[in-house]
Amino acid sequence: MPKAVVPEEKRRRRRPTRSGTVLSEALIVETALRMLREHGSAGLTARRLGLALDADPSTLYRYFRGMDDLILAIGDALIGQALDGWQPTGEWRADLRAVGLRIHAAYVAHPQAAVLTTSRVTGRANELAADEAVLDVLRTAGFPLPDTVRVYHAFIDQTLAFAALDAASLALPSAALRADEGMWRSTYARLPRTTHPRIAEAAPLLAARMVDSAYPTALEMLLDSAEAQLRALNG
Repeated sequence: MPKAVVPEEKRRRRRPTRSGTVLSEALIVETALRMLREHGSAGLTARRLGLALDADPSTLYRYFRGMDDLILAIGDALIGQALDGWQPTGEWRADLRAVGLRIHAAYVAHPQAAVLTTSRVTGRANELAADEAVLDVLRTAGFPLPDTVRVYHAFIDQTLAFAALDAASLALPSAALRADEGMWRSTYARLPRTTHPRIAEAAPLLAARMVDSAYPTALEMLLDSAEAQLRALNG
């Protein structure tokens, strides 16, 4: 006879670990996020995670199929943090702006985790909820289905791309990050007008702006374009 399948909830540990902690998927993800923040991606292994949880590393496989499955869960948890407390207002542009800024902020708050997860498709509950929310905002606003998908694609890819870029900078060693930010003042601001006239005239503004994320500006540009398209459709 084939071996009976044990339901997932029964495979998971209910007895406390040696330190008295009862494991859960949420606790493992929370601990993994802390390890990524403190040690970077190289420090996240099943062995080290087991030590941090005071559990045998094999116990983790009761909750996740492997470390890659855990990475997907971490990405989905970040999206869940972004959506927590958000409710649509019925103003499509304000709603998309809020969702985009929330997702971007959630990722850059955990830069090491963001580097690992922004390019992944988790198919998990929070990601599905975010996708459903964005598509619903656009359809309710009156965008035809093909335009809804086009704007959704640009919106979500732009958000995740900027999150990845900004997180990668924040994940640098502090000395390297300071050196990169200082380059706008130490090199660009000193270029002569005779050889680099456009950089020279823009240098003060570049030094002020380039150390911050361009995501809010890019997001407004995308929303401007979508709004103009919607006005054209409505005649």
